[in-house]
Amino acid sequence: MPRLFRPARFRAALRTSLGFAVLGVGSSVIGSAVVFLLLVLQGIPGDTGDRGWVLVACAAGYVGLSLVAGSAWTAILQRRTAVWFALGRPPSPDEARRALRLPAHLSFISGTLWAAGALTLGILTWTLGSALDALGVFLVIAIGGLTTVGLTYLIAEWVGRPVMTLALDVSPPQDRLPTTVLIRLAVTWALAGGVPLLGVLLVLVPPDLGTREPTPSLVVLAVTGLVTGAVATALLARAVASPLRQLRRALAQVARGRTDISVPVDDASEIGMLQASVNDLVAGLREQERMRDLFGRHVGADVARHALEHGASLSGDVREVTALFVDVVDSTVLAYRLPPQELVDMLNRLFDAVVGAVGTHGGLVNKFQGDAALCVFGAPSRLADPSTSALQAARAIRDAVAAQGELDLGIGVSSGVVFAGQLGTSSRFEYTVIGDAVNEAARLTESAKGVPGRILASSGVIETCAARERERWSPHEPIRLRGRNEPTSTWLDDGTPGP
Repeated sequence: MPRLFRPARFRAALRTSLGFAVLGVGSSVIGSAVVFLLLVLQGIPGDTGDRGWVLVACAAGYVGLSLVAGSAWTAILQRRTAVWFALGRPPSPDEARRALRLPAHLSFISGTLWAAGALTLGILTWTLGSALDALGVFLVIAIGGLTTVGLTYLIAEWVGRPVMTLALDVSPPQDRLPTTVLIRLAVTWALAGGVPLLGVLLVLVPPDLGTREPTPSLVVLAVTGLVTGAVATALLARAVASPLRQLRRALAQVARGRTDISVPVDDASEIGMLQASVNDLVAGLREQERMRDLFGRHVGADVARHALEHGASLSGDVREVTALFVDVVDSTVLAYRLPPQELVDMLNRLFDAVVGAVGTHGGLVNKFQGDAALCVFGAPSRLADPSTSALQAARAIRDAVAAQGELDLGIGVSSGVVFAGQLGTSSRFEYTVIGDAVNEAARLTESAKGVPGRILASSGVIETCAARERERWSPHEPIRLRGRNEPTSTWLDDGTPGP
């Protein structure tokens, strides 16, 4: 049952809410102070006389009222977001989209209050003074509002990142983005240069707003531009450069073969889309690796590598190989006497020995056929001495199964020219070997079940194997195999374990 309250998430939600509150109050207070300072330095309004206190009192009252209204408005916007975030449950798609729009919503609140203040105080100044003073008040407040709104937008993205990260899990970045890198660049440019330079123009260019020496105002504008530009640039670097460094490190690990990495998607802009794309890329590579592993397990690593190198086509070639066939003695009786699962477990232990021995000696387990297995030496990978490798593998299989003491088997080994390649149709095929050597190995297996060493090899295998291996084998009686007119010369080993 899910927990209804998570203290850690509650503390994070509280920190985020307090961050938004401090952002709203702090930016408004600082912006108002800078605006008031500029108005005083420029002597605006200059002709209200003893009625100036009315304007100051109204301005102070509006600042206080806007702080209360802005805090309440922000709390209403955050209410639904704070609930799911504090409770630790995933947001609904609508809640996630609302959380991703928090920076824009906070900027809209701030901009609305500043615009209303500029209009209200501008009209009040016109009433108490002159139209030129009203224009100066309106423009100075507008400049302060633009600066505050820009900082609010950038800082809100930073403060709300824990919430936005969880929201992006539910509503990942798509074509319609709540923010873009271009918007951040434009806001940063405005804070670092655009708005301060606009203020400089208003101070220096006619109609010469204000009646005092402009130098102090220019100093204030320069300092404000430097501070806001530094803050905006730092926020932009954190929002853009830091994720890009993280992506670069992740892609470097992918290039080294790592597919177990994941990049957190914590940005609602094109960078978030890039983060999600990298995760999709890694997931695709991981799935390809899994499919390649499954493919290799089904058909063998050599066949999988051959298919990847040469493509999926009905092709192959004719070559000299050695075929090894393994079959269990009295498998029908075992299937009647044993429960199915027990028989399967025994066969799996047998095939484990077959795969291990064949792989050790460079061969391929081409297919499992119920209680039998066909193994090939010399295809698809060429071997310098496939006959010797096959004979050594046959003895290793026989010795391993004998040590298990569960099953009896027969092994036939034959060499010859076969077709090795893909067989089937364009929609489904498998790698196989077809030729008389394969048939001969299967027929020899039936006779091998009755000889002491449980292995029979054709004369072609013995003639082409290494001299040291040949010494272990001795002639056996010729056997007339099914489907042949002439007897087949066979050889068997002494049955003693050895390399």
